[in-house]
Amino acid sequence: MSQNAIIFHGTGTHPDEFWFPYLKEKLEARGYSVWLPQLPNADKPNIEEWLLFALKNGTITEDTVLIGHSKGSALILHILEKIDFQVKQAILVAGYAEALPRTVESDEKDDLKWDIIKSHVKDIIFINSDNDPWECTDVQGRIMFDHLGGTQIILHGEGHMGSGTFKQPYKEFRLLNKLID
Repeated sequence: MSQNAIIFHGTGTHPDEFWFPYLKEKLEARGYSVWLPQLPNADKPNIEEWLLFALKNGTITEDTVLIGHSKGSALILHILEKIDFQVKQAILVAGYAEALPRTVESDEKDDLKWDIIKSHVKDIIFINSDNDPWECTDVQGRIMFDHLGGTQIILHGEGHMGSGTFKQPYKEFRLLNKLID
């Protein structure tokens, strides 16, 4: 099987924003097949709709690396809960485990099946900043780390690592590229 990577954007964003095109290009140069989809209704996402879309349209195998930003990270947790095999790697950037206080309308469930999620990924990495304006901070990363193990990376002063609202263009993400097997 060939290596593939899937990059999921977050709420209100698109595949051509922030570090997504940079990472896609770098991974393709390394021989990865990369799927960087436009998730449906990104401005008002529904996690169940995103999950159905990802499972129906994506190719997720044991050789897959899943990369998510913000709500895309929440999507990865739900994917890992639903599949019945172990993916190679998952990297959650500015991810979160609990509904965020800033979220006006949240469709997140609080009863994630952590043991199942953990059994469906060989290597999991959480990258959060200590000053994320959307509150996807290192505290959220720690909650996921405590449940799933893996590696927690705390960046200092890096915000949401991509946000139009907070004017964080974040066009390159060299650390992320280096972390992918």
